[in-house]
Amino acid sequence: ITEKEPDDIIEENNQENLPATAAEGEGAAGGVYRYIKGDLFTSEIFKVEIQNLPKYIGFNDLKKFLNKHGVNPHKIKLFSKQMFAFVTFKNQEERDKAMKAVHGMQWKSKVLSVRLAKPKADPILKKRKQEEEAEGPLNIQIANAVTPLWNVPYEEQLKRKEKEVEGVLQKLTREIGNNNKAMLPWLFLQKEKYNKLCCPLEAIRPSPVQTEYRNKCEFVIGVGADGEDKTVGFRLGKYKGGSCAVVSPAETSHVSSEAKRVVQGFQQFIRTTPYAVYSPETYEGHWRQLTVRTSRIKQTMAIVFFNPQKLQEEEIEELKRNLRQYFTEGEGQESAITSLYFVRMGQRTSAGTEDLPCEHVTGEEWIHEELLGLKFRISPHSFFQTNTPAAEVLYSAVGEWAQLDQDSTVLDVCCGTGTIGISLAKVRVKKVIGIELCQEAVEDAKANAEANGLTNVEFHCGKAEDVFPTVLNAVVSPNVTAIVDPPRAGLHSKVILAIRRAEHLKRLIYVACNAKAAMNNFTDLCRAVSNRVRGAPFRPVRAMAVDLFPQTMHCETILLFERVDYSSETQTTET
Repeated sequence: ITEKEPDDIIEENNQENLPATAAEGEGAAGGVYRYIKGDLFTSEIFKVEIQNLPKYIGFNDLKKFLNKHGVNPHKIKLFSKQMFAFVTFKNQEERDKAMKAVHGMQWKSKVLSVRLAKPKADPILKKRKQEEEAEGPLNIQIANAVTPLWNVPYEEQLKRKEKEVEGVLQKLTREIGNNNKAMLPWLFLQKEKYNKLCCPLEAIRPSPVQTEYRNKCEFVIGVGADGEDKTVGFRLGKYKGGSCAVVSPAETSHVSSEAKRVVQGFQQFIRTTPYAVYSPETYEGHWRQLTVRTSRIKQTMAIVFFNPQKLQEEEIEELKRNLRQYFTEGEGQESAITSLYFVRMGQRTSAGTEDLPCEHVTGEEWIHEELLGLKFRISPHSFFQTNTPAAEVLYSAVGEWAQLDQDSTVLDVCCGTGTIGISLAKVRVKKVIGIELCQEAVEDAKANAEANGLTNVEFHCGKAEDVFPTVLNAVVSPNVTAIVDPPRAGLHSKVILAIRRAEHLKRLIYVACNAKAAMNNFTDLCRAVSNRVRGAPFRPVRAMAVDLFPQTMHCETILLFERVDYSSETQTTET
């Protein structure tokens, strides 16, 4: 006979007691009482509560009293302060005998009462149940994980984001004061004018759409939080049972209906295949990720990430054929995919997936998007803002702040598919020069400039820190404006130093998707001249947040910097 009866199985309080039939009824059937089943023995199923015990009795007193009246308990848990005890028995016969003998009996002027007690919940399952109840249903859990502000009114979301950017400006104000003493008189006046900030913070610009706005989503493939295998969706972000549980995006507010349709169709397909999901714990399995890109003109790209492990090339080719057939002729047609790619993703050798070659499976090679009346083509790895209507708001603001004319040269750093530069090139500017690391994006940018009939645009591929100094030095123009829209970590310090050295560059617009991470860049633009930092500093003159990510705490921040004119002042060189 097996018995599961650790000490913590015994009840610690009387809040979970049930009426007379509960111990044998539904309360003991499953869930947190899963251990009470079949041929497994536990005295928890033969448990009573004795109430109204006399004061000041001890464990031995109670045991002797029960033995004296022919009652043979298996375990006793006494709560003398509350004057009750839990008593378990080895079988139903012993339990019933005890109830009959003790109920109504008088002991030291107290009339005892006996009733059935609820079994102790399995501590592991009880804890899990409590966590689930605290977290709520899976659709609420996933909403909390990927769109944490989903239940906050939009106006309140905007206020919170504006407050965040205000905090960034407060820090920048302090940094300027600490790193450039020559700016202190100017800084003092600015703080007087702009509520202790180094520059005015303009009202946040909201996103025109607050739901279904993402045009690119990366979905993981794993075991579902509901136990379903081969589930495509988002991770709950909690480590449970040695794997990261995945929940379908079906009820998430920021994913488009088009992307959800692709997820559903793709999930249906992989469940018909013999290939397992990839396990980050064991490094085994195959299916890893699905990226879906959509556009306003109803084009949809799906990129499938698959770990080939030791599969033969013939098997992989057959899998790609099956994928093609499913999405072009089979049930997957409903997904309306216009471009399908397959990526072999083995053990990760770098931080991103951008360097992995994409194998074109079917459909067009690109999807196209319309933005500010212009048309852009987008490749699998190319960067494009994830909220197109809000990107229009962002780029319009950049255009307003740039103050361009027919003599202007615009340097578009980290230009992606060329969206900012091309949107500015359509107004009368002399030239737009874009710099971008991703070769695919540069090819897209060149094609986009041509498709929109622009001849005053050129693009260079390479690391900004390598290309920018050369490009900048070659520019001969009375009006040079740089626009930088770097990745989350900000610009390489070499780029900032090159910007500082190029004295003919008078204005810089910095678009930051994470203003806190860009603080070092902001500070370096403004710090005093030194052996490391040459060229007159910049100072911030305008700032604004633009909400590209409703239902989350993220937003874009635009900062306009202008070069300080020291022609009539003496700048002290600090070493």
